[in-house]
Amino acid sequence: MVDAYSMGNQLVPALNRHGVECVHVRSPHPDVHTVKLKFPDGFIGDVRHDGDVAATASALREWGVSCVLAGGESGVELTDQLSAALGTPGNGMTRPTSRRNKYEMVLALRDAGMVHAATIVSSDADEIIEWAEATTGYPIILKPVASSGRDNVVACASPEEVRTNHKRITSTTDRVGKPNTVVLAQEFLDGDEYFVNTVSRDGMHHTVEIWRYFKRRIAGGHTIHDYTEPLAPDDPNARKLEAYAHQVLDALEIRNGASHAEIMLTAKGPVLVECAGRAGGGVVPEILSRSLGANQIDLLALSVAEPDEFNRLPTSVYRLLRHIRFVNLVNLGDHGVAPSQEAMAGIRALPSCAHIVLMHQEGSPLTRTVDFATQPGYVFLISDDLAELRADYEKLREIEQDLYAGGPDREPAEGVRA
Repeated sequence: MVDAYSMGNQLVPALNRHGVECVHVRSPHPDVHTVKLKFPDGFIGDVRHDGDVAATASALREWGVSCVLAGGESGVELTDQLSAALGTPGNGMTRPTSRRNKYEMVLALRDAGMVHAATIVSSDADEIIEWAEATTGYPIILKPVASSGRDNVVACASPEEVRTNHKRITSTTDRVGKPNTVVLAQEFLDGDEYFVNTVSRDGMHHTVEIWRYFKRRIAGGHTIHDYTEPLAPDDPNARKLEAYAHQVLDALEIRNGASHAEIMLTAKGPVLVECAGRAGGGVVPEILSRSLGANQIDLLALSVAEPDEFNRLPTSVYRLLRHIRFVNLVNLGDHGVAPSQEAMAGIRALPSCAHIVLMHQEGSPLTRTVDFATQPGYVFLISDDLAELRADYEKLREIEQDLYAGGPDREPAEGVRA
């Protein structure tokens, strides 16, 4: 498992329960945010990759490794390289960069004849402005070509905003510490956004869950996630999204492992925002199984340990057992302080509160929430009573107004929740 700093916390024990032993591989450039998270127990070995794929593959071969998995976004490319070197179940290597580079991703969809977002990548803000004015018009979306967790993703409504944000993005590094030398610009996709989580084995794709994002618009052109809710598997939109997501996996040559596809459902149908060749973030397997009857981590472990049993599963493996809402905690002030577990007592006491994750050490400074990395944490609400869940959500937001001490300049969100 490469860079098991995020969802690897759950994947290692899931594999261990099947009797699968795990060796860890540390890439030279792990995600600067997830590397701070708790490193999981359960590995029988730890290999440091120094850039020589053949040498690392040789070390893994000595351990008798039969499968390589990405433990997070920073491990996706190396996972593919090691799988190819070892000859273990992996993904197609015709254009492997399309599973990490957002521009190459769009080109792969285009070459497969699929609906895709109009896109350009450039180190020159004026070139992007000329492209926007000649093709899509405003607003447009700017982001790094290898963004994740919505880092540096911003909507621009004018040439001035394009220049300002292009300069800002190219002065930063991405989440694995690499300089953002170019910026990707895409047409603004108008519609509802969903994500589709899947697990594949030998090209057979199984849908584990489909969720809809509900968002807020805030100052600076950012759109942040407010909460997400699952879509019933028999919903007509679920069928459209699932079919499109599986076509995306084929176009990107994703044949094995977990994937997380973010898709906008527009007037012209589903359009890919981006697809990651790893499991979705914010995973709490037991919570998801309580509400959906399945979860991506356990299904990924099953695909490795018991591939025949996995392949006998239906294409869509989940069902809605209880109402569930994944609530993103949001700090709307320019400053703030990460709360303690004790400070979460009011939220924890809500009847539908099932699980709380705080992403920053107690007392550490918070900045304004603009993406996943800057949010204070998240909460799962679960209930048999939809009215109770909705009431608890409103109460949570009320409690949250005073939760992050030290943010007196907190401003309300612009616009309305989408």
